[in-house]
Parts: sequence; C-alpha cells; structure tokens
Amino acid sequence: MSDRPAHSQGEGEHRGHVPQDEAMGIQLLYFDGCPNWRETDHRLRQALHQAGRHDVLVERIRVSTPEEAQAIGFLGSPTVRINGADPFAEPGAAVGLACRLYRTGTGLAGAPTVEQLLEVVQRPSDLYKRCRDDRT
Repeated sequence: MSDRPAHSQGEGEHRGHVPQDEAMGIQLLYFDGCPNWRETDHRLRQALHQAGRHDVLVERIRVSTPEEAQAIGFLGSPTVRINGADPFAEPGAAVGLACRLYRTGTGLAGAPTVEQLLEVVQRPSDLYKRCRDDRT
C-alpha cells in the first residue's frame, strides 16, 4: 500500500484521468486506529467502478497527529475529499483525530454508503472546485 502521511508529498496507488470531464482527484484521509477507513476505501472503489471512473486518482492520506489534523482541517476518519472539497462536511464539525459519522438512509454510520459515494463522484468536477474556492 502506498499511503502517505498528511505532511508529505506523494500519490496513492490509483491514478489516471476521467474521460467524462476534467480529471478528478480523490483523497481518502484516515488515521491508523479508524475501524471504518478500509470499508470506505472499498465502497469508494465500488462507486468509482459503477460510475465508469476506473482511472480516477484515489490518494490515501494517513493523519498521525492532532497538529496534522488541525493543519489540514481533518474532520475525522474516514474523510473523502474530491478536488480538495469534502462533500460530506457538516457545518460546525470539529477538526481532530476522531472517528467520523455519516448520515445515511438507515441512520448514522461510520462510512458513507456506496450510493452516497456514487452520487458525489458523478457530480461535475468544477462543482468541487467552486466549493473549495468558496472556503478560501
């Protein structure tokens, strides 16, 4: 596995381009003690496959310290970012090394569903660029 720490440069093991629109970069942020990041990784790969986005970059980023979490605005593990934006971010969410919960159709869960992930990977990439730009 080619994960990288939050503070270094590097790429994950999945890479490529999206033929439907401009390239989409996806990051999966997690910490080692998180019981749900591998399930999120699996579901994310399922969603990308269902969407026909077989060549999309998925970069796994391990967050190891509270300082790293603060520096990158880590909202808990697992976190999925698309082109730098968190499509599941909730207003007022705390930054830190903690497990994250997602609202699903069946209640709170430790990982987004395949359907939720499929919905966010099918949105136009420029939507995430606008969301990211609005935060800065």
